[in-house]
Amino acid sequence: MLVTSESGRTPRAGTAQPAELRTRGEGSAHAPSGVAVEPRPPFPRQHQSGAGSEVDLEPRPRYQAEHYKAADKLAGKVALVTGGDSGIGRAVAVLFAREGADVAVTYLPEEEEDARHTREAVEREGRRCLALAGNLVDADFCRDAVRRTVSQLGRLDVLVSNAAHQNRKASLREVSDEEFDETFKTNMYAYFRLAREAIEHLPRGGAIIATSSETGIMGNPSLPDYSATKGAINAFTKALALQLIERGIRVNAVAPGPVWTPLNPSDAGMDAKKVSEFGSGNPMGRPAQPEELAPAYVFLASEADSSFITGIVLQVMGGETTGG
Repeated sequence: MLVTSESGRTPRAGTAQPAELRTRGEGSAHAPSGVAVEPRPPFPRQHQSGAGSEVDLEPRPRYQAEHYKAADKLAGKVALVTGGDSGIGRAVAVLFAREGADVAVTYLPEEEEDARHTREAVEREGRRCLALAGNLVDADFCRDAVRRTVSQLGRLDVLVSNAAHQNRKASLREVSDEEFDETFKTNMYAYFRLAREAIEHLPRGGAIIATSSETGIMGNPSLPDYSATKGAINAFTKALALQLIERGIRVNAVAPGPVWTPLNPSDAGMDAKKVSEFGSGNPMGRPAQPEELAPAYVFLASEADSSFITGIVLQVMGGETTGG
């Protein structure tokens, strides 16, 4: 159950290109030496059922961030990342570990294989990883995820509320009460419940970071319920930031544009053809890779980088712009 933001736009003329492999340490006609060349659509046609699996996604999302240089910005800290088994959550967990943090990640029980890969990736960075299986729709699991992080890793300094649910619909009439409830309980209620529990443990200098979306700023006609939760996340982030200023806890959100994660092919409203074109309508002509989002979370988690920043929704949207 991993989050990403979706672009509902139709592909722009001239943006579809064969999927490219990354260039590492080699010059090319399109990139300076050593600059990553990220995959571009069209991707192979594919669709997944259920929660979606990064193991089965082609091409595999990029999370290693090989060009990222760590500086011990989170040394000695502990972070809890929901939806940390794949996608943005995995990339964030890995970079937090590279910056010196021990990390707890939550995941759905059916995402065990992806969660194992995340745990191994964090441990390769020399840090501890606590993997917590459960459904964030369950209020008790939200509470227990925070408490188990504190009891087993010793403290909690950073909460990242990242997991999400989405399914595209052609019409609002197709959004059932049950689907609306699941979207809000996964995306917004979980954030509220996690934050409510976390603030009992976060020290001065702690941080809360939510994953928002471009849909929460501009809307998406195919994702009315998902867009509504992301707008609610933005408003809640700003309100909580003001409430916690005196305690020295900063609260911010990251709003991605389209990101290549298992959430896309597992969206019941995305057929295989749409998946193959995902992100082609973005100004950059492609979706982001998770490793391109993760540094924004490091920035907002680090007191060294963002001690005077709270209550913002940081847009990482590949050229999409909004007023302000």
